[in-house]
Amino acid sequence: MKFLTREQTELIDISALERDGNVLVIKGRIYGTMPMTACLKPEEARRAFRLVNWRLFLFLLTFLFRRSG
Repeated sequence: MKFLTREQTELIDISALERDGNVLVIKGRIYGTMPMTACLKPEEARRAFRLVNWRLFLFLLTFLFRRSG
């Protein structure tokens, strides 16, 4: 899975999602060269839900079925 900038350059390329106890471990490369391992704790994931309003929630429900623009 790749995250791109608005200029369509590669920012992050995620190669693996793994579980380590109660932590989600994300492995990949930043800018295509620098290896990265990030850990997401449950409390941080819950904090992310504060950023989601109803309009964004409805968009996320249909996001996987949309085409790229």
